[in-house]
Amino acid sequence: MNTFQPTLKPFKWNPHPKPTTIFFNTQNQIDPKTPQSSTSSAGKIKRTVLTKQGRTKFDITPDRNFYTYPRFVTHVDNNFITTLTNLYRDRLSPDFEILDLMSSWVSHLPENVKYKRVIGHGLNPQELAKNPRLDYFVVKDLNQDQKFEFESGSFDAVLCTVSVQYLEQPEKVFAEVFRLLRPGGVFIVSFSNRMFYEKAIGAWREGTGFGRVQLVVQYFQCVEGFTEPEVVRKLPDGKKPDISSSFDWIKGVFGLLSGSDPFYAVIAYKNFKPIYE
Repeated sequence: MNTFQPTLKPFKWNPHPKPTTIFFNTQNQIDPKTPQSSTSSAGKIKRTVLTKQGRTKFDITPDRNFYTYPRFVTHVDNNFITTLTNLYRDRLSPDFEILDLMSSWVSHLPENVKYKRVIGHGLNPQELAKNPRLDYFVVKDLNQDQKFEFESGSFDAVLCTVSVQYLEQPEKVFAEVFRLLRPGGVFIVSFSNRMFYEKAIGAWREGTGFGRVQLVVQYFQCVEGFTEPEVVRKLPDGKKPDISSSFDWIKGVFGLLSGSDPFYAVIAYKNFKPIYE
């Protein structure tokens, strides 16, 4: 991994430093326009969704260690990706400023659409630097620190693709997304049935497809100010895959054959006016 050399500035002692987020552009250079922190007006968390046990992982080591080495692979099949790209084409306007949360080397945005600005977030800078859609990116562990240094109302859309299952504090993350969105902004959370099992939280590991959808719906509902979540599903048609070898049979058992990945997306918008129960 490359060594990043920022421009040195006079050091000023701060006895109570805040956690730092590092911004990079896609040339692996620290971005000179790193936004400064501002007073947050994030949506109120009305209730806790997960129990302590529901947040636990088999692998309790820091996620940053797990993602030290890049994985230049897609974690879902082509049918899932096509469905997701079409959803983005339908919901995202070219003049949008977008935050791609927990991103990697690919964002699945429509290739023929140029957006105003796309900022990536993740844990592996090598993966993010390879993503051609990102104007720049942020390296941050959301299980350690849920606050970004962007100003409130910075984005028209926030995306989270096949990664929500790894959030240990989803209520706080969804509240932070609410803060970052402009009024009317959209948050699209998509997922399937695949995961790094040792890094998924207990509530996700033990859930079903329906249960996981309801879990994400509750994440939205626990933050005051989101619209009622919309659920988009596209499930396999039930046809048996063409298994021509024992290797294909093994791939089918583990859901690795093309067309075998169910598609789920939960979508909600930041209200123009707060809704009170």
